[in-house]
Amino acid sequence: MELEGKVALVTGGGQGIGRGIVDRFLEEGAQVAVVQRRALGEELLRQPGILGIQADLGDPAAIKEAADQAAGHFGGIDIVVNNAGIMFERSVADIRLDEWDLMMAINMRAPLFLAQAALPHLQRRGGGSIINVGSIEGLSANPLHAAYCASKAGVHGMTRAMAVDLGKDGIRCNAIAPGWIASELSENYLGSQPDAAGAREALNRLHAVGRVGQPSDVGDLAVFLAGDRSGFLTGEILVLDGGRTAKLPLPF
Repeated sequence: MELEGKVALVTGGGQGIGRGIVDRFLEEGAQVAVVQRRALGEELLRQPGILGIQADLGDPAAIKEAADQAAGHFGGIDIVVNNAGIMFERSVADIRLDEWDLMMAINMRAPLFLAQAALPHLQRRGGGSIINVGSIEGLSANPLHAAYCASKAGVHGMTRAMAVDLGKDGIRCNAIAPGWIASELSENYLGSQPDAAGAREALNRLHAVGRVGQPSDVGDLAVFLAGDRSGFLTGEILVLDGGRTAKLPLPF
């Protein structure tokens, strides 16, 4: 198994992309501490090798406590996955300062300070891997997403800088930039369209592979980035979008 004997700290791992990463890590033999605001579901907590930590990722002190708790429970940390994030829609004309600050606190500040809190534990293990979850919206934009796009573009830039700073410690840092990944929210959105079947077909056509992504697709890439076979890969933003951004749109 790719991650046998390794300990991973994953934020927002209870659902969606984060759950896809956690499930694949467990399948590959890792022990996983999941940090998020809400308690983990019983189904996930019943699995061996799981620790649930409730913490407000907007609170830097809580972030440090969570990292120390994970390391204390499992004996160290080898992998950090900064997945938790928030998204809301506001026009440039309407976004409020408090909304902007919250977006940056959760989507950008928390990943930096979780990496900082985990750093001594990673150093004691002789290195490790940090994986930040960015977005194709850090490269392009949807309407009403100015704050979200800014935060994800910041995550991409921060990833490169972290790779440069931490390489001397044997710590690699890469980012995954997912495209459309199926979730309960996205399924509800598609189902709410007047022609749900037509909307789904049109969405699939946007992708070179003919389908949207699944959380397990992100999990598969995260396993590679977390494991030893990616030892020469750092400072990269890996777009995982089924070819959506590679495919030029046609007007018909």
